[in-house]
Amino acid sequence: MASISDIIRESQIWKSIFRHPMPIDRRNRIVVMLTNFFLHLHPVSIKKQGIALSYTWCMGGVTFFLFLVETVTGVLLMFYYRPTVELAFQDITNLRDVMAMGVLREIHRWGAHAMVITVWLHMYRVFLTGSYKPPREFNWVIGVVLLLLTLLLSFTGYLLPWDQLAIWAITVGSNMARATPFLGHEGPGAALLTLDGRNMITQVSDARFGLLAARIVGEETLNRFYVLHCVFIPLVVALLLAIHFWRVRKDGGISTPL
Repeated sequence: MASISDIIRESQIWKSIFRHPMPIDRRNRIVVMLTNFFLHLHPVSIKKQGIALSYTWCMGGVTFFLFLVETVTGVLLMFYYRPTVELAFQDITNLRDVMAMGVLREIHRWGAHAMVITVWLHMYRVFLTGSYKPPREFNWVIGVVLLLLTLLLSFTGYLLPWDQLAIWAITVGSNMARATPFLGHEGPGAALLTLDGRNMITQVSDARFGLLAARIVGEETLNRFYVLHCVFIPLVVALLLAIHFWRVRKDGGISTPL
C-alpha cells in the first residue's frame, strides 16, 4: 500500500511544482539543481573539506540568516513605528514598555550588531584562506560592497529612535561627509568642480546635504533615513546577495583548502 508521501509525490499538483524527482545520482541531481529556482544558485557538488566548519567558520551563512531575521523583524516593526518627529521616540518607548511584541525591537537591534560582526568575520576568513583570488576577485568586490551596505544599514537605522544619542551621533557622523573627496564642500578636489565659474559642490549640494536632505538633522533627515533603511538599501543588499551566491556557484563552488 502506497504511503501518504508517495501519494503526494505522485499527485498532479506536486509534479506541476517539482518537474523532477528527488536526486538519486549525480545526473539526476544536476537536472534538479538546474530546474529549481532556489537550488540553481548553488553548485551541483562541492568538496567535503570546502564546507568544514573549521575552514568556513559558517560566517557567510550566519550573516545571511541574520539578514533574514532583520528583514522579518524590521517589517513587523514597521506596523508600530511612525517616522515623524512628534511620534518616533514615543513609538520606540511604547515598543519597549507597552507593546506585547516589543521584544522584536531588541531582536532587531542585537541582530544588527551581530550582523556587523559576522560580516567582518566572513570577510576576514575569505582573506585568510585566499578565497578572493582568481577567479573569485569579482565576488570579493561584491562582498566589500555588501560590507559597506551593512554598515550603512546600521548608520541609517541609528537615527530612527529619535533620541538625543541618535540625533547627535548622526550629526557627528554626517559632518564627516563634508570632507568627502570631490563630493564634500570641505573635501579635497571640491574646488576643482566648477560650472560657469561657480563651485558645483556647496553646502546645499554636497554629500552631507544629500545624506541629511537638509543642513541640520531634522524631519527631512528622519524621513530620508527611514526610506533608506527600510526600503532602498535592503533591496540593493538582496540583489547583491543573489549575485553573490550565484557567483559562488559559477566560480566552482566554495573555495577549498590547498
